[in-house]
Amino acid sequence: MNDGVLWALVRTFVPLSFVAVGGGYSIIAEMKRQTVDLHHWLTAGQFVDLFAISRASPGPGSLLVSLIGFQVGGLSGALVATLAIFLPTSIVLYVLARFWRRHQGATWQRAIERGLAPIAAGLVLAAVATLVRSIEGGIIAWLIIAGALLALRTQRANPLLLLAAGAAIFVFAAR
Repeated sequence: MNDGVLWALVRTFVPLSFVAVGGGYSIIAEMKRQTVDLHHWLTAGQFVDLFAISRASPGPGSLLVSLIGFQVGGLSGALVATLAIFLPTSIVLYVLARFWRRHQGATWQRAIERGLAPIAAGLVLAAVATLVRSIEGGIIAWLIIAGALLALRTQRANPLLLLAAGAAIFVFAAR
């Protein structure tokens, strides 16, 4: 395995580790930009496929990084990318958690929590927009997305049923 590729994975995912406010979804947009647009490790379609696989698998959304690492550098790439996304913030959070507990309920602490909530929401929305723009399903996929969104907002529909219905519509319409 090329050490240059492994270091590129580290240089890509360590900084993303520190800005993953709100979880793995918050860095999807930047992850796509880095892996598809800048490094050209993946196509937009491959990125969406790996995202779908990562969501079908148990575990955090950040496991997408492991799949990207595997695609780029095999087993070594998967290990390096996974450590790069999880290890830096794990160490920082371990240290900060002790400090955070000592000051539980402080005014500044509540202000930080309230301030980070809209940032996390905005980053997740950016991830959704990135994924939707990367879909290669054409107008059929866009109509399925719009219908699912409408059903979720107005009918409180079961997401699993919407997935099955969307897949069936796409299969039959794409014939």
